[in-house]
Amino acid sequence: MTKRYELPLLVLTAATGAVDGVSYLALDRVFTGNMTGNVLFIGFGLAGVSGLPVLNNLVALLTFMLGAVLAARLTRGASGPAALPAAGLAILVGGSVLTLALAGFWLATGPPAHGVMLAVTGLLALVLGAQAAAVKHIGIRDLSTVVVTMTMVNLSADSRAAGGPGTAWLRRFGAITTMGLGAFVSAVLTLRVNGAVALVVAGALLAVGTTLIAVVRRREVAATASADA
Repeated sequence: MTKRYELPLLVLTAATGAVDGVSYLALDRVFTGNMTGNVLFIGFGLAGVSGLPVLNNLVALLTFMLGAVLAARLTRGASGPAALPAAGLAILVGGSVLTLALAGFWLATGPPAHGVMLAVTGLLALVLGAQAAAVKHIGIRDLSTVVVTMTMVNLSADSRAAGGPGTAWLRRFGAITTMGLGAFVSAVLTLRVNGAVALVVAGALLAVGTTLIAVVRRREVAATASADA
């Protein structure tokens, strides 16, 4: 049944790439989904590399973790007929709404000043951290929606070239590709239009992915209820 969640999770992965494109290019070189990059930037900055926004990266890192903690707390112990608990779906809906609200605020007020930029960065990282913790319940490890490093490792290690069975290659390749496509579209919009418009697109992708998950979840619940009847 979890296979039906693959397409929605790929859309959320594309959305993460899009949000990271906005945050890196328009929020002073910070990632709101890819925490590996932030950890490296913090290390480089502490070593004395000039021009790196250590504070921005630290804010993103801490709020991402806070989002994951809150989502885990809200969904821990949840049970039901669907792979994703109702609280997990509510978290995804809330993240989509918050992202679109931030995009609308940005459009209305113009490029954010430094203090506002930190707040936007923190809220976007909070959304993606909560998203990653929520979808973890679905149980598809190659589709965490926020990172593709281990997906690349699994794709390569399990490939026929490495002597493996070559299983799940389409899903894994799809995760890598969709994140890159999301980042590409976001970068084009940020550089040629502005970051606010790119964030609107990212928020729309989050909303589409969340809607698709809601549809799959509803069918999963209905199928379980029919089987129990």
